[in-house]
Amino acid sequence: MAVTDTTDQKDVTAMTGTKRLNSLKPGDSCILKDIKGTGATAQRFMDLGLIPGVTIKVVRNAPLVDPVELLVKGSHVSVRHSEARKIEVIPL
Repeated sequence: MAVTDTTDQKDVTAMTGTKRLNSLKPGDSCILKDIKGTGATAQRFMDLGLIPGVTIKVVRNAPLVDPVELLVKGSHVSVRHSEARKIEVIPL
């Protein structure tokens, strides 16, 4: 998985039709396309079931403070906004 944190949200959406997970609202669903991170962070995502192709539903998204609550394969998972920014998704 590549590290490409230099691309801002507008550039990602315009180029690929994808968004970052932290930009979705509660009730939105998406498919995970890629994780823009390496090492322990990427491994933690995979341990939580966040793998490319999985369907994710945003349950809660605190606008100013963490966490973002997600529904992944029937399980509730919480991640920090800074971590959700590293997950590239395709909105449904």
